[in-house]
Amino acid sequence: MVYSILIIEDNNDVNLMLAEALTDAGYEVKSAFTGMEGISEIKNHEYDLILLDLMLPYKSGDEILRDMRQFTETPVIVISAKDMVGTKIDILRLGADDYITKPFDLGEVVARVESNLRRSHKQTKESRIFNYKNLMLDDNAKSVSVQGTPLELTAKEYMILELLLKNRGKVFTKSNIYQFVWQDEYFDDDNAVKTHISNLRSKLKKVKPNEEYIETVWGLGYRLYKE
Repeated sequence: MVYSILIIEDNNDVNLMLAEALTDAGYEVKSAFTGMEGISEIKNHEYDLILLDLMLPYKSGDEILRDMRQFTETPVIVISAKDMVGTKIDILRLGADDYITKPFDLGEVVARVESNLRRSHKQTKESRIFNYKNLMLDDNAKSVSVQGTPLELTAKEYMILELLLKNRGKVFTKSNIYQFVWQDEYFDDDNAVKTHISNLRSKLKKVKPNEEYIETVWGLGYRLYKE
């Protein structure tokens, strides 16, 4: 299996150096040179790992990290000249998996990439069953059942339920949901999201009429009902 890596780094020389080292190590590599180009790549293509600079034109690395963690758990290694401990802590709490300070050793970068991919691959190989009340989502089989009764969902309904279930207790705006499911910019037209949420609720209610699963948080968005 060949892993794909996205490098988001605005310095041409550094980007090229990282790309060559990772290509030589056997990875498929794609380079982005601005924050906007980077977030577009993340939204429109699947990568196994992302190397992310913080100081980027048009959209900073921490903004990219904050945005992407709304819809993907792809491992991220931040590579930055910022070496303050407080910055590292903030970035790790924001969702980064690792942090490398510039200037760096290419051998260390490749080793960190290998380590993070190994850990991520091990997690994805494990059975991914998510339970909530009497609802079960099998991430491997892409199936949903309520109290043992299979639920026939469309792809988008499944993705909405998956997003809420994997991030239990977190409120997602219509914009968050739209960008995750439709992989497109949100232009304040919430009919698509509202319709799919309504259809999803109806299908759940047919199986379990007295149970509530998806809660509307007025003025904010949607989440699973807190147990």
